[in-house]
Amino acid sequence: MRKFFSIIWLLLFGANLLAQTAKKPTSLQQAILPGAYQVEEYLPLLKGKRVAIFANQTTVIGNTHLVDSLKKLGVSITKIFAPEHGFRGTADAGEDIRTYTDKQTGVPVVSLYGAKMKPSGADLADVDVLVFDIQDVGTRFYTYISSLQYFIESAIQNNLPLIILDRPNPNGFYVDGPVLDTAYASFVGMQPVPVVYGMTIGEYAKMLIGEGWLPWTIERKQDGKISMGELLGFEEEKSNFKLMVIKCKNYTHMSKYVLPVKPSPNLPDMGAVYWYPSTCFFEGTVLSEGRGTEHPFEIFGHPKLPDTLTAFTPISRPGASEPKLKDQRCYGWDLSTQKQPHPSRIELKWLLRAYQLFADKDDFFIKPKKFNGGATDYYFNKLAGNGMLMQQIQQGVTEEAIRKSWQPALDSFKLVRKKYLLYTDF
Repeated sequence: MRKFFSIIWLLLFGANLLAQTAKKPTSLQQAILPGAYQVEEYLPLLKGKRVAIFANQTTVIGNTHLVDSLKKLGVSITKIFAPEHGFRGTADAGEDIRTYTDKQTGVPVVSLYGAKMKPSGADLADVDVLVFDIQDVGTRFYTYISSLQYFIESAIQNNLPLIILDRPNPNGFYVDGPVLDTAYASFVGMQPVPVVYGMTIGEYAKMLIGEGWLPWTIERKQDGKISMGELLGFEEEKSNFKLMVIKCKNYTHMSKYVLPVKPSPNLPDMGAVYWYPSTCFFEGTVLSEGRGTEHPFEIFGHPKLPDTLTAFTPISRPGASEPKLKDQRCYGWDLSTQKQPHPSRIELKWLLRAYQLFADKDDFFIKPKKFNGGATDYYFNKLAGNGMLMQQIQQGVTEEAIRKSWQPALDSFKLVRKKYLLYTDF
C-alpha cells in the first residue's frame, strides 16, 4: 500500500519538485520536505472521511495547493478554515474576513480571525478529521500559533482527530527574547514562551498538550486529576481525539530553511522573516514598522527622527492599504542593505536608539485607546509579553543588561522545549 501511495506522490508532485531542485546542488533526497509532502503517511487517514483543513497560501506541495492536490486524490474536503490574512493570504493585517465560498475549489471558507477564533460545533458537524497545515515563522507574536491553540482546543471539544502537517521553522535555529508573563496574554502571545521559541508547529502543539497549557488535556483518572472525559462529557476511552504530527524530512534545528511562499503580505522575503522578531516591537510604537514600503519590517522610522537618517515614505500597497504614517516622509533605518544574512538573536539596538533620538518620549509608545491604568493595556507590552521591557527602554538600560534579565526564564523554557523536539537540535 505504501508503495502505491509513493507512486501517486511521484506522479502528482515528483516532477514539480525535481524541477524546483534541479538548479540547486542538493539532491532530492537531501532537500527539506515539509510534512505535506509525505502523502503516503496521511492519505490513508483521510480516504473516505470528511475533512476540514486549516490552510492559507503557504499550504502547498511544490507549486500546487494542498487542497487541490487532495481533491485530485479523491479526498472529500468539506470545510476550509483560514487564519489572519485569509485563505489566499492577501488580506491586510487585522482585516476582518467573513465566511465565503472559495471560487477555485467551491469549498466554504470560515475565517478564524477576529470575532471568531475557533471552529464551532456547527462548523464541524460535517467533519470527521481535522488537518492543520500553515507555514509559521517561529515568532510568538506571529498569530498562527495562537490559531493553532484554538484549533487544538476545538478538536478536543468536538472529539475529532487532528493531523498536523509539519513545516520547517525558518527561525528555528535559536531561542531568544523575553518569556511571556501570562498576565499579558493576548492573541499575539498566549503562553509562557519567548519571542523566538525555536520549535516547529508540530513540536509546539505537543508542548501545548504535554505541559497542560490547554483548558482540556488528556489526563488519566489514576493520576488523581480531572479526566478529559469528565470535562467534555464522554468517556475518555471512547475519545476520538488524537494528535498526529507528520514530520518534515531532512530538517534539523540547524537548518536555514528558505520559504518557498511568503507567509503573509508583509513578510515578502527572507530578510523580513529574519528581522521580524527584532523589529515587530515597532508595531507598539508610533514609528512605522515598514508596512507600505518594499521592505516591511526591514525599514522603520518616523517623521520626527533626524532627517540625516534613511528617508522613506509608506504608501498604500497590497496587504497594507492603510499603513501607519501613510504618505508621510519618515526617517529611520533600512536593514535590507545589511550584510548579516540571518541574525541569531533578537537585536534591540535600533529600538533603543530610536527612543533615544525621539524628542517626544511620552508619545513614543502607542497609548491604549481604553486605558485602565495598567501596564497590560499597552500593545507594546503585549508584544513584549511583560511590562519590564518598556520600563527598561525608558530608563536607558543597555541592550546587554536587558538581555541578561531575560536569561533565567529563557533557561527554564529551554528545558521544557527539549522534551518536545521532533528534530535534531542546534
